Amino acid sequence: MKRIYCIFLSAVLVSAIACKQGAMGLDDYDQEIYRPRYASGFEIVGAEGRQSTILKVFNPWQGAENSETMLFIARNGEETPAGFSGQIVEAGARRIVCMSSTYVAMLDALGQADRVVGVSGKDYITNEYVTTHSDAVADIGFDGNVDYERLLALNPDLVLLFGISGASGMEPKLSEMGIPFCYVGEYLEESPLGKAEWLVAVAEITDSREMGESFFAPIPQRYHTLKEKVTEGAADNPRVMINSPYAGSWFMASTESYVARLIADAGGDYIYKRNTSNRSLPIDLEEAYMLTSAADLWLNPGSAASLAELKSQFPKFANTRCVRNGAVYNCNKRLNAAGGNDYWESAVVRPDVVLHDLIAIMHPEVLADDDRNLYYYRRLE
Repeated sequence: MKRIYCIFLSAVLVSAIACKQGAMGLDDYDQEIYRPRYASGFEIVGAEGRQSTILKVFNPWQGAENSETMLFIARNGEETPAGFSGQIVEAGARRIVCMSSTYVAMLDALGQADRVVGVSGKDYITNEYVTTHSDAVADIGFDGNVDYERLLALNPDLVLLFGISGASGMEPKLSEMGIPFCYVGEYLEESPLGKAEWLVAVAEITDSREMGESFFAPIPQRYHTLKEKVTEGAADNPRVMINSPYAGSWFMASTESYVARLIADAGGDYIYKRNTSNRSLPIDLEEAYMLTSAADLWLNPGSAASLAELKSQFPKFANTRCVRNGAVYNCNKRLNAAGGNDYWESAVVRPDVVLHDLIAIMHPEVLADDDRNLYYYRRLE
């Protein structure tokens, strides 16, 4: 009789636990698993007694306000909480489609580039795994022209995507095909370190958050050490012009932007102070000419690989002081044969290396003689 009672009691307890787990709601996922220190666009939360987590992505495209998407990362067969209406993926996703080369770089930093099974614009990706495993990585096309049959054939666990001025056009078709997706909003971060911290979000999806945190942890340390060298040793702040004409306009970044912050942290003075918004704004060519003429340094002048090419593309700017003095640097040192640029790929997860380049350009005197080599940038000659 005592044995029967114990069995009955155990069954009741198991049933109670199961009911409790099944009844868990979205509000129960209120435990902070990872709150970014530098990024503002995501956080990871969990619930007491659960191994599953939720990746929350805030305002995932430009112009979004009070918008949030969620990805439930399931572990141990746990069910989604009541009231959850987002995307669902099993932890440890192994077959991932990356709609931006930046996501490839994040997975590569985690030692997981072999989880990439599909990309957008494969010819323009510089990552070694992608370029040497052409049979294992498919090109599914671009956002407006995706080969969904090829995408479906890849049997992906997840698609990492982005939105520009609204939700991705891929959303309806992915939902129809039952393929889960997640927005990665690193490009919206204004902090260089905030962009890199999105690596931790991707690591959570592949069930390797500790690895992601370990990779990211020394980056702010190196970044701040470099910044302190400038603060303590730089004597001046060169005025810096950026970019080049595009479709008849010259777009200038905000004073709070990623590039403006990098320039400031490297000891430069971003020359355009009128844009304090959260996006790049166009100026006319006359104003651009005046700014370039007043600048000490010109960064990122389009696709130009030499001063001769720059002068040919923009003859009006050939007599500006930056060009005359050879003070023009472009972030296109690491190109592949098709013109794919590693700066737009791996530099996002290596802001300390980008900062080092800019310091070597603006304030080489604060670096050791053997520590002035450029990684992403090159001087146009």
